[in-house]
Amino acid sequence: MKARMSIAELAPEGYKAMLGLERYLAGCGLPHATLELVKLRASQINGCGFCVDMHSHDAKKAGESDERLFSVAAWREAPYYTDAERAALALAEEATRLSDRGETVPDRVWEEAAGHYEPEQLAALVMAIAAINAWNRIAVTTRAVAGSLRNKTS
Repeated sequence: MKARMSIAELAPEGYKAMLGLERYLAGCGLPHATLELVKLRASQINGCGFCVDMHSHDAKKAGESDERLFSVAAWREAPYYTDAERAALALAEEATRLSDRGETVPDRVWEEAAGHYEPEQLAALVMAIAAINAWNRIAVTTRAVAGSLRNKTS
């Protein structure tokens, strides 16, 4: 597989803006594990091999267990996640699959997430979900190659 183009090279200001959002998310107060799980799950749904690879490795490097990484696609059926993580994953799935549902982001999903996160954290979670969906669309459209960033920097 070969990438179609490099957004970082051809749209550097847009790419830098996206990286600025990632810097915000890194310091937003949400647990790092929650952010990585949400990024991984949205990337799985969107079929983004580049981001699945990246966030699996990032989470593993940060100490995430194999069980949690291997089962995130079936998180409802796995005992490895906290109630707060489950609420974040449910919100991520609903916000990622907007056209797959009759009711987009149902109140019950929103209220469950709001019950686990302070308003500022919930706002950051919404931003994280939006950001990973944007990254997925960039990577899938340009056919970013899974492992290419990691292999380039290691």
